[in-house]
Amino acid sequence: MTVGILGLGLIGGSMARAYSVAGHTVLAADRDETILSFAMLTGAVHGVLDSGSIGSCDLILLAIYPGGSAAWLEEHAGQVSPHAVVIDCCGIKTEICRRCFPLAKKYGFLFVGGHPMAGSQFSGFKYSRAGLFLGAPMVLVPPRFDDIAMLERVKDLLKPCGFGSFSVTTAQEHDELIAFTSQMPHILSNAFIKSPTALKHKGFSAGSYKDLTRVAWLNAPMWAELCMDNRDNTIRELEVYLENLSKYLTVLKDRDMEGLTALLEEGKIRKEEVDG
Repeated sequence: MTVGILGLGLIGGSMARAYSVAGHTVLAADRDETILSFAMLTGAVHGVLDSGSIGSCDLILLAIYPGGSAAWLEEHAGQVSPHAVVIDCCGIKTEICRRCFPLAKKYGFLFVGGHPMAGSQFSGFKYSRAGLFLGAPMVLVPPRFDDIAMLERVKDLLKPCGFGSFSVTTAQEHDELIAFTSQMPHILSNAFIKSPTALKHKGFSAGSYKDLTRVAWLNAPMWAELCMDNRDNTIRELEVYLENLSKYLTVLKDRDMEGLTALLEEGKIRKEEVDG
């Protein structure tokens, strides 16, 4: 199988390594030619993904920002083989699916929205690894929900990544849920670390601090685009969070021990419910 990968960051680079280790031919494109050259030196990439080679790909993975992924496919859709499958790996789905589903229909290939639920606070090819996706969930947004054979084909193409489970949903539902599970944690962590006390915390912090601040160190342009593209859902979640947070502030100001205990107990119970 020949796999084309757009973008050799953490996600794209890890996919390149996974498919290469599995014995497939990997073609890639990255705006930084030094990264592309390095990836080829490591053996993760075997050639360049360009206008002359796009048509040879059985699978194309779009692993750059949502706007860039959609723009690339809009430019190159006519060069994609009708027998190929194109899957994006972006953190939001509504906008990219809106732009890419019609292209796939027009040119005859299959486009499926995808979101690998794996990563780290570090970005770039140097942090990529073939096992990044082992056991991780993969979310799929297909153009149709009644085609089991199509979904099995997509899952089979993704086998080299080693995903542990697949969820199939709509673009709208994906973005509603991901605002809570992805955009919100990054915003909250990034805002929390801005306290002046953070500059003096050394020697006074342990696991809870590390857990809460891990994703404060982020790729700002990428997360700004993801949050803005998913603006309505992220705003809704922020408003819910601020409403809940204000309750803790109120009971603390009122020295309401009973009220504070009740709020903390509510959160504990919700965590138990969520985790089953």
